Amino acid sequence: MKRIITIIFAVFSLSAMNAQEITDALRFSMDKLTGTARFRAMSGAFGAVGGDLSAINVNPAGSAIFSASQGTVSLANYNVDNDANFFGTSTNESENTFDLNQLGTVFVFNENSGRSDWTRLAFAINYENASNFDDNIFIAGTNTNNSIDNYFLNFAEGVPLDLLTLRDGESINDLYRFLGENEGFGAQQALLGFQSFVIDPLNPDDPNNTSYFSNVGNGPVDQEYSFVSNGYNGKFTLNFAAEYQKKLYFGVNLNVHSIDYTQSSFLFETAQNPDSFINAIAFQNTLRTDGEGFSFNLGTIYKANDFVRLGVSYESPTWYDLRDRLVQSVRTLRTENDVQITENVSPNVVNFFPDYRLKTPGKLTGSLALIFGNQGLISFDYSYKDYSETEFRPKNDAFFSAQNRAIDDLLTDTSEFRLGGEYRIENLSLRAGYRYEDSPYKDGKTLGELNAYSLGAGYNFGLFRIDLAFDQSSRDAKRQLFSTGLTDAANMDITNTNVILSLGMNF
Repeated sequence: MKRIITIIFAVFSLSAMNAQEITDALRFSMDKLTGTARFRAMSGAFGAVGGDLSAINVNPAGSAIFSASQGTVSLANYNVDNDANFFGTSTNESENTFDLNQLGTVFVFNENSGRSDWTRLAFAINYENASNFDDNIFIAGTNTNNSIDNYFLNFAEGVPLDLLTLRDGESINDLYRFLGENEGFGAQQALLGFQSFVIDPLNPDDPNNTSYFSNVGNGPVDQEYSFVSNGYNGKFTLNFAAEYQKKLYFGVNLNVHSIDYTQSSFLFETAQNPDSFINAIAFQNTLRTDGEGFSFNLGTIYKANDFVRLGVSYESPTWYDLRDRLVQSVRTLRTENDVQITENVSPNVVNFFPDYRLKTPGKLTGSLALIFGNQGLISFDYSYKDYSETEFRPKNDAFFSAQNRAIDDLLTDTSEFRLGGEYRIENLSLRAGYRYEDSPYKDGKTLGELNAYSLGAGYNFGLFRIDLAFDQSSRDAKRQLFSTGLTDAANMDITNTNVILSLGMNF
């Protein structure tokens, strides 16, 4: 019977995975402010300004604003602070890292003979850590609604007991691997719950039994949830731009993306009911995702006069090829005949999921900059992005089709505003900026609006220059512990703080 796939189970497993997959899709779709200290000190409002290696990510025409070749390297200190409240219990956790945030150079070729209307060509190579995935979250509280048992019950419902029962000479590793290859992820979760005694069949003598009950007693449970992630989304850009009649600037970027992401979650639950058969549960999941992607940018800047510049740019979707691997384990403590017994179900198996493709939404940006000669500037960018256009592929796959329907139902379009200014006092530049972004969710609560501000300064030594920036962003969120069963959410306040140092050289 083990090789008979249950249709009821297969349909359920599709719907149960959608919420988590939306979270994964957003992780690789959302923009973060990265790059040089000058760019970040002005909150990235550079669409019509140009003349900065990170500005080409907003509008690729910006490299033709450079008057001479130069290179820049940027180092960043990244800090994320997570405040959580779960059933009235407040917790805090943070993560602090350093990274090479940007490295690039631009080569500028000026046409000074007056024989051509194309007065400048520029070619740039730039690398940025487009997303730093380092994070650390701790959530704790007394849950009066749900236990992790509901996670295993939801996946077990409809799965025949025969599929979860070990044969003579068969190990947990063997059965876990068999279920993953033949029945899918959901059957593996049912196995973990059954073999760890979290759940039991209603009719243990019937191999066709498909209904289960929990061994966690009634009453509140104390829960601690830890989440740690690390990794990056590296973006390597080749840029080409040109200046026409010293008024029009055109540019294009070709971008190659590289993702390396690892997350580990650990839930520890203890029952307050002294009569509970299961006293404690520890459930750990470690997921790794890696892959590559491609995107492009198009942009133009129009210099109306020495005072006003206008810009418009388009960022294409990013087309990713991704691979996922998962390792799981469950440990329980139960009481039998007044004796406490520890059960450790830790399959020595790595789940390799089928490769898949992800298309993130594109973005349109309009920009305005006011240039006050050598004294400074004010710049404003507006960007539009529709997260409901995020798409898993192949679209004719039933699993991905269900995910895409959920994305369309839950996500929406967003607006982003960036405002920045720079004031120069001889060789010293003072900068500040503000950034706002809508929630990508229709409910506006799962992940709230983003508000951010930035400050910075720079000094030009002639051949060399140094820039320093500080930026901080904050947003609220509701974080579900799991996508099914234990779906209670913690209220979170997330604050990202960054300090960036850039060194530049003209050549």
